[in-house]
Amino acid sequence: MVLYTSPFPNSFLSVLHSFSWGLIFPCYWFADRLVASFVPTTYEKRQRADDPCYFHALCIIITTPIYLALLVASLPFALIGFLLWSPLQSARRPYIYSRLQDKSHTNGATLLSEWKAAGNGKSFCFGSANVCLLPDSLARFNNVFNTQARAKEIGRRIRNGASRPQIKIYIDSPTNTSISAASFSSLVSPQGGDSTNRTVNAGMKRTTSMEYKGDNSGSNNSEDGRDDKAGSGEPNEGEENTCIVRINGEDNGHMSDIETDIVNGQANASGTAEHSLEGDTEMSKTPNHKQKDGDSGSLDSYSASRESLVKVRVGDGTVDQSTVNNKLLYKASIMKKTSVRKKKHTDETFDHEISAFFPANLDFLCLQEVFDKRAAEKLKEQLHHYFEYIVYDVGVYGCHACCSFKFVNSGLLFASRYPVMDAAYHCYPNGRGTDSLASKGALFLKVQVGSTPQDQRIVGYISCTHLQAIAGDTTVRCEQLDMLQDWLSEFRKSTSSSSTANPEELVAFDVICGDLNFDNCSSEDKLEQQHSLFTHYKDPCRIGPGEDKPWAIGTLLDPEGLYDEEVFTPDNLQKVLESEEGRKGYIVYPTSKNHGSSQKGRKASLKGNGRRIDYMLYTEEGLYLEWKVEVEEFSFITQLAGLTDHLPVAMRLMVSTGEDDP
Repeated sequence: MVLYTSPFPNSFLSVLHSFSWGLIFPCYWFADRLVASFVPTTYEKRQRADDPCYFHALCIIITTPIYLALLVASLPFALIGFLLWSPLQSARRPYIYSRLQDKSHTNGATLLSEWKAAGNGKSFCFGSANVCLLPDSLARFNNVFNTQARAKEIGRRIRNGASRPQIKIYIDSPTNTSISAASFSSLVSPQGGDSTNRTVNAGMKRTTSMEYKGDNSGSNNSEDGRDDKAGSGEPNEGEENTCIVRINGEDNGHMSDIETDIVNGQANASGTAEHSLEGDTEMSKTPNHKQKDGDSGSLDSYSASRESLVKVRVGDGTVDQSTVNNKLLYKASIMKKTSVRKKKHTDETFDHEISAFFPANLDFLCLQEVFDKRAAEKLKEQLHHYFEYIVYDVGVYGCHACCSFKFVNSGLLFASRYPVMDAAYHCYPNGRGTDSLASKGALFLKVQVGSTPQDQRIVGYISCTHLQAIAGDTTVRCEQLDMLQDWLSEFRKSTSSSSTANPEELVAFDVICGDLNFDNCSSEDKLEQQHSLFTHYKDPCRIGPGEDKPWAIGTLLDPEGLYDEEVFTPDNLQKVLESEEGRKGYIVYPTSKNHGSSQKGRKASLKGNGRRIDYMLYTEEGLYLEWKVEVEEFSFITQLAGLTDHLPVAMRLMVSTGEDDP
């Protein structure tokens, strides 16, 4: 299958489309600004309440007639442009595939050579987020604004969080065998290739996130690091850019001396923080992006997440405490005192957390509601610093045989560190209301993640979707879930080059990500909760229909509270969501006849931990029979606090080959 690198099959149609959109854009922009001036966010309302001179009201009085006059003047040109633009959409391709052209920063081919399906298994990390990148006037109805600046900041935060080093500490303790989530106020700074898959037995350099920007442009797998890995006892092949510290603890489950020194050590500033990344000046104009102490949204902030950047696990080995202490380098002026917490649910087979960062070494990213095309370009530009392959501007426009007229695309965007082999898009034909104006649908992708010694390709399937949003449209969503399964089955059959007798490729995973717009607790969503999709695909957060696991929380934030000081930064939002009382104030819960629509300050007993409408599903069906797939960790992420009204989610899957696995 050919991947489309341009929206039209020839340059003539592309030029004609650009010309027609150039005629339409002024009218679109004036209309957007005109409506936006009358839809203030809660942040703007608070600013205006403190304005004794009513300056903003005066600006509206002056600019409104100007915008209105320019809008009327641009209408004839927009009409001509629309008459040219509309028929061109029948020749438009359903997506644009972008591959990073800078050869010095490409590493997709290198990643393929790392896994030969021999020896230990490999882990893959998936992320999903609804980023609400609508035209500014429409985004304001969700209480977010400045779409273009938000797009740039969202991309910057995601790639900074994903490209940070991953730290793991293995504790050998005779009594404490639980996996606990330790919290460090800093990150390990990468030191060339030595940062990849190594065990630190003598010492390590430890700095705050100020020193390490995370802007490695996607080159997380240096050749030097892979050479070093061959001579060390790595845990598995899937842990890239990982610093591992082995600690011998004989203190009946308490933290060892070295861990206490690392966590509680006081810092002396030995250098100044680097300037923030490009775009900080622009972002400072909006309230969404003010950098404060404790804002770990980007890695150049003054403190890191209090949630686990370190996984503490049972392991073997010893550490020379004096050697490590002598080589610890602190760069922060203030270090947060943190403690080791045991998992509350010891029967769970994988880690789960609320994290202020996107997972380190994020492999695949699925985004929803990237509707604005200019914002999509800015987001793509930022994500390309980490992801080599991106599929964006997904969807159809205009009139199509099975759909009503579509004014905007599907809003789906996919980014990957691994090469994309095939892609396909389908539009849901049954959209209703305002959802019918967007080409909501499903994007299906096939990626290559490795090869066997026999030159068999190792592939994975990822599906990204966004279902009907209007409350009460249960039947519509169930029909869309049916179509999703059928389309995915057809995609796998059409892209498979294997036969059972002579397999040319081995399937490692099959994952579905997206905003499904129903939760597993609301009584109104019973039909979706019992859909057959959940018999074929597993939800790591779900016990059964209508019942989530105790640690799972809602992913839909209350828009009215987005700019409250308590949740305005990733760290603050993380702290609030760790508390049951805090969640009741800032997460949307299932609707109830006994309660008003406002979530603020609610103290009543509610079912579940909020509306979890963003899903990550995986299946064990249709994979290579000798391999096993299981969840390694699941995260609810607060790094986009103040930028969107959804919580991103992430899942790390371990693919075990069954050969020499421990």
